[in-house]
Amino acid sequence: MNQEPGDRMNGTKRNFRTFTPPLLMAVILLALALFGLSACGQTTAPEAPRAEIIPPSQPAGDGLPEIALEDLPREARRTLDLIRTGGPFPYSRDGTVFGNRERLLPAKERGYYREYTVVTPGSRDRGARRIVAGAGGERYYTDDHYDSFRRIRE
Repeated sequence: MNQEPGDRMNGTKRNFRTFTPPLLMAVILLALALFGLSACGQTTAPEAPRAEIIPPSQPAGDGLPEIALEDLPREARRTLDLIRTGGPFPYSRDGTVFGNRERLLPAKERGYYREYTVVTPGSRDRGARRIVAGAGGERYYTDDHYDSFRRIRE
């Protein structure tokens, strides 16, 4: 029995050219994934910045608690300044219609409310903080992405 290179004892011929590239690719990808995690110095997702806890004051006439302008985070006061001057705003979604789907704000016609991002230091995205402005001049602050609102007392 003549055996060619690559033949096995059982007589079947193996083509290592078709077997090696996928195996080699899998080993390389695994090594890159492991190296990438150790090179970053972290193996878990980064912790989100902690929301600043601001105690609510008495409810406003609309039943929502109020927050005084001076009690807002510095970034929220900066966003209010941008709203007053008409921008420029840091995010393309700033100034878009807020639909009030949560129905936590007083019911108004669509387009009455506009939303604006309050920059969250350390966040890689827009974060959870917003100011919602009503066409009548009222402003609301949320630091939990619309789960609750406080009317801004200016």
